[in-house]
Amino acid sequence: MAHNTGDPHHRGGARERGAGWAFGPALTLTLVPSPKFRIAMTTPASRRSGGRSARRALRAAPLAADKRPVRAGLSGGSYAPLSAAEIQRIHDTALQVLEEIGLADAPPSGVAAMTAVGAIQGEDGRLRFPPAVVEDALANAARDVTLHGRDPRHDLHLSGKSVHFGTAGAAVNMVEADGCSYRESTLQDLFDACRIADQLDNIHFVQRPIVARDITNNLELDLNTVYACCAGTTKHIGASISEPGNEMECLELLHMIAGGEVAWRARPFVSNTNCFVVPPLKFATESCQAMEGCIRGGMPVLLLSAGMAGATAPATLAGAIVQAVAECLAGLVYVNAISPGHPAVFGTWPFVVDLRTGAMSIGSGEQALLSAGCAQMHQFYGLPGGAAAGASDAKLPDMQAGWEQMCSNVMAGLAGLNMVYEAAGMHASLLGFCHESLILGDDMIGQALRCVKGIEVTDDTLAVEAMREVCLGGPGHYLGVGDTLARMETDYVYPAFGNRMSPKEWEEAQKPDLVAQATARKEVVLATKPASAFPATLKEKIRSRFPIHLAEVES
Repeated sequence: MAHNTGDPHHRGGARERGAGWAFGPALTLTLVPSPKFRIAMTTPASRRSGGRSARRALRAAPLAADKRPVRAGLSGGSYAPLSAAEIQRIHDTALQVLEEIGLADAPPSGVAAMTAVGAIQGEDGRLRFPPAVVEDALANAARDVTLHGRDPRHDLHLSGKSVHFGTAGAAVNMVEADGCSYRESTLQDLFDACRIADQLDNIHFVQRPIVARDITNNLELDLNTVYACCAGTTKHIGASISEPGNEMECLELLHMIAGGEVAWRARPFVSNTNCFVVPPLKFATESCQAMEGCIRGGMPVLLLSAGMAGATAPATLAGAIVQAVAECLAGLVYVNAISPGHPAVFGTWPFVVDLRTGAMSIGSGEQALLSAGCAQMHQFYGLPGGAAAGASDAKLPDMQAGWEQMCSNVMAGLAGLNMVYEAAGMHASLLGFCHESLILGDDMIGQALRCVKGIEVTDDTLAVEAMREVCLGGPGHYLGVGDTLARMETDYVYPAFGNRMSPKEWEEAQKPDLVAQATARKEVVLATKPASAFPATLKEKIRSRFPIHLAEVES
């Protein structure tokens, strides 16, 4: 290909014939199909002897965490669907809702705690919150919160617009990608999901994504969920307590895993995902009682409000955000009335209903806008916040799943959402979870994080010196020059499974299938003993104390 005609068919034709991309007589770029990005270059003899082996070795070596192009905690915030005036109006309206409508069904213990700090219980039983009570809670609330991992490498520092992606949900089915079918989820599936997530760089935390439907006793379900998650990953874990009182035994289990209550309280590595409200504007009585026990036990809480726009929340996006904000502000009053400054994530999770059918539409553009708008509200309050993004209405890891997952993940990340829940693996409007989709989602989130990182503009990145080197007596191209090689791994994200081969190369490689590759990766992970596995003595101690159902196979 001597000249670039500008015709895409001309360029593609040359590449199809195996010519590679020609940049002049001195250099040809050859594309090498591989999970890792590699380039083979032919260069003039004068440039061929400059330590290529050393450069290749440098590129092959893993980068330090702070040098990777994407990582947990990148700062977002470049996307803002709400103006400053609109944010203020949402806040003012939420205060109006709390003062005039309030919330029903708080347990007696919650009523006592909240009325002690100024909430007012009316004759209708509803608790109403004067603005001053809300402002006091905001003043007392924890702001720069760290959600610990069992391994400190995985600590999440929630401040400002730092972005973290992870799993979440309570799917009751597993998506069998190879057979395109659904079956009930089990404790083993949950354990395997945690083991897989533990190995994925772009999954920063693991909130329980599926329910172990093979355990019917609620206490045993809660205990086994905590056990399976902790045995499967050393990242921060989110779990739910299904009944008040169950938190006490779960905390005892966590003390054993941590090495004692003091060690647990110093670094609580599991948070309670608490649906403390039943929208619209009612406290979930039993969940609130469990939340109180978790707070007293030193466990961080996620204050999760999950109204559905058009069903249990107003149909307008602004109204859905107002209700979610009002409910979470009430939750903030609750938490800080019990323990001022207790770590809590402001979990505005408004969802969307397809108004034609009443079905959930979590993969919609409206969902992406809701989560991005909620991120702005978290930043307005200066609170650590989370919302849902990355889930799909598609039943399988297909093209629909791809566009839905990427749309909301990118928008949430660009908006600076601290905790992006349900970011990978979730299908069928949260009814199904797929191990292969979780693995492929790691690739997708890597690209989303690269969007979050944005474009760095500095003296170095403006690249005048690189242009000088290339254009004034240089090779006339940037491949192989020092600046390009230095930035290959620090500035660019390469997919592990996403396919960038030409059609010819793809055919020669037997047309590799994404889902099949993800299945192969799953099998490798699950055949390896997890680094998170408990020591045998601890495992025996736990199993002698609690009814643990997980059949762990030593690999």
